[in-house]
Amino acid sequence: MGSRGHRWGPGRGWGGPRGRGRGGWQQADLPSADDASAWFSGRLPDGWFTEAPMVVVDREEITVVGQLPPLEGEFADDAARAAAESGRISRFREETRDERIEIARQAEHRYGRKVAWGAKVGSTEELFTTLSVPVMTRLRQEERLILDTLVDAGVARSRSEALAWAVRLVGEHAEEWLSSLREAMSKVDDLRTQGPDL
Repeated sequence: MGSRGHRWGPGRGWGGPRGRGRGGWQQADLPSADDASAWFSGRLPDGWFTEAPMVVVDREEITVVGQLPPLEGEFADDAARAAAESGRISRFREETRDERIEIARQAEHRYGRKVAWGAKVGSTEELFTTLSVPVMTRLRQEERLILDTLVDAGVARSRSEALAWAVRLVGEHAEEWLSSLREAMSKVDDLRTQGPDL
């Protein structure tokens, strides 16, 4: 199905190659993925996408989403166009499977992260086999009651799904603030890596 709600940041996504330790943001034991966008742009076959792919990186996964050529011809309505777009993405997925597996293998060796793929045509976007990573957390009763309200109201089927829904909601409504926060954290990490001029 098409997923139009995703927002992709430039090059490096949340956290980038860095992790969070007890002392704040610091370099994690992962290879740097600062050049991932450039690497994929150079490694992908010509003709796959109409422009450089969007590459998003976190500590576990690299997601590569490319724009496919637009569909030609007329369609009876939006539903027919959406079906055609979904079919075009399915064709791309099948035709490029073996080569995508090989590129992902090379990227996983280089960056120490799994690779997920996606494609867009028109207003339809689909992701292929992305990771779902468990995140452990402790919540007080007041916070648990919020999740239980979402479950009781049918917004989510479980507390974990309610928590994921809440995270998506924050991401949608605080995009500018989160982008500024990521940029600030990146600058702090760069300064820590450089050290003082003595």
